[in-house]
Amino acid sequence: MIPSVNDPGDRTIGLLAYLYGPGRHEEHTDPHLVASFDDMSPDPGRDPNATLKDLQQLLDQPVMALPKHARPAKHVWHTSVRTAPGDRTLSDEEWAGIARRIVAATGIDPGNGQPGCRWAAVRHADDHIHIVATLVREDGLRPDDFRSGARAQAEARLIEKELGLHEVAPGDGTAAQRPTSAERHKAERQGRERTAREELRETVRRAVAGVRSEEEFFDRLAGAGLLIRKRTAPSGDLLGYKVALPDDRNRDGEPVFYPGARLAPDLSLPRIRERWSADTQNGLAPRQEDAVRTGPSTPAAARRRTASAAWQAMLVIEHGDDAVAAAHIAAAGEILDALAKTSAAHTRRELRNAATVFERASRSHVRAVRGHDRALRQAARDLVHGGPALGRGEDGASTAMAIDMLFFLITAAAHWHAKKGHAQQAAAAARAAEYLRSAYQEAAASPLGVLYQRGRRLNRPLLQRQTAVLREALPALAEQILAEPGWYALAATIADAEAAGHDPAALLSGAVERRELDTAESVSDVLVWRMRRMADLPADASELPTYGTTGSPSRARGTAARPSAPGRRRSGEDATGRTQ
Repeated sequence: MIPSVNDPGDRTIGLLAYLYGPGRHEEHTDPHLVASFDDMSPDPGRDPNATLKDLQQLLDQPVMALPKHARPAKHVWHTSVRTAPGDRTLSDEEWAGIARRIVAATGIDPGNGQPGCRWAAVRHADDHIHIVATLVREDGLRPDDFRSGARAQAEARLIEKELGLHEVAPGDGTAAQRPTSAERHKAERQGRERTAREELRETVRRAVAGVRSEEEFFDRLAGAGLLIRKRTAPSGDLLGYKVALPDDRNRDGEPVFYPGARLAPDLSLPRIRERWSADTQNGLAPRQEDAVRTGPSTPAAARRRTASAAWQAMLVIEHGDDAVAAAHIAAAGEILDALAKTSAAHTRRELRNAATVFERASRSHVRAVRGHDRALRQAARDLVHGGPALGRGEDGASTAMAIDMLFFLITAAAHWHAKKGHAQQAAAAARAAEYLRSAYQEAAASPLGVLYQRGRRLNRPLLQRQTAVLREALPALAEQILAEPGWYALAATIADAEAAGHDPAALLSGAVERRELDTAESVSDVLVWRMRRMADLPADASELPTYGTTGSPSRARGTAARPSAPGRRRSGEDATGRTQ
């Protein structure tokens, strides 16, 4: 159950007209009162003799009783209370009880003989109600409605348990501010899928990914087409910034600006500065290789470095200091933003969804100590400077490799949050991991198909040798891997590693050491990418030699698509190449 307290308004009659009206898209059905401050308020929805004006005047009476100069300019309090999809339909009596509890918990009408405000609860749909109140009590004073949103959320958690409804994970005050109802309605009128606040938040997040200076940050914002206002001190020092969409205007035709801190807590200028100033503060001078990486970079090289950085970050999150782990989790959000910005069309949607959802997991009350997360931030920078990736060849294959590593990094972040009791962050990270899983399936289909076909062409003695290597290196996982369709792709990777002069048994052991595999749908897929990264093998194997019947390499002819049924083997032959 989600209560959503909106910013105070100035017209009670306007809000009532919307609540009792047909809705923006004729979605309002049977608008009527379910409860009010005295349970005797006129109901324009059910009483043909009652009007909206009657209800408005009744609610506004304590406000109008004040001298004109003493009336609050924004005197209309409004919240919606909505059940979760899948919850049962509540009765009017149940909604009435919920409304009374919400107004009591928020200080609008505390009850127990204490003076309260006038309010009314309107229902015009099965799954939610709206509560309207005027912010002057019967005694002429203002109510104690400080942090009414948080108080409403806390009461909603109790109501969910008592009524057997879906229990929403409790928040901790670190979430980004939700769009107001006015912002949502404005987006609907303009035909936008998202509100201006949400679009700006995503654009600023992507602009922050891997930046090293204020100048670069503001250049990226301008390059994204945003309008920018900077706030400076009399000394000329920059104190903050605001951004606006060029086509988002108020009633006077002026751009609507949002301060960074109102988009998300970590998008204020001081918090952004922490990202690039942390190296100096922590005594970590920029390394020479970091400077080299700011030069020309290819999308494939950037993705391989991303995979390596994610691999190392998993250990930090699993075993490192909390503040340093929190920094790596925040930097993982920058990686997702940068990858989504530069991804090919077939993975872009899932990666954007992953980045958007993970934004909630990037903040908690564990304050991140930045600086030690430099490798991840550098990887994000590499992705941005590497430019858009193609969905094929080494670009496409290295994208699959990077997404595979990021899936496990984000899963490690979900586990870390869960251990700390960060329910909303853990849930957000888990959802982001599922989006990454979908993106991986799109990215990996072609390159794994090539490897699968190369593995199927291995001669029988060579395939048997690779099977022996697998059983020697990973005795506990060998039979599971041999039963997977992806075994042939792994067998080809083992052969490639061996041909490149590596010890494949050592690579296999290193690929699983201290790294969980329980969340992997295909262990062999995971080992393919980890081995190819560790051995510095091309992610795209379409131009590598195949292995003929003698075991010696021969050039591949073209690329093969992954078969529709990759688990199907030659008649009479098992996964090791032996005749059954």
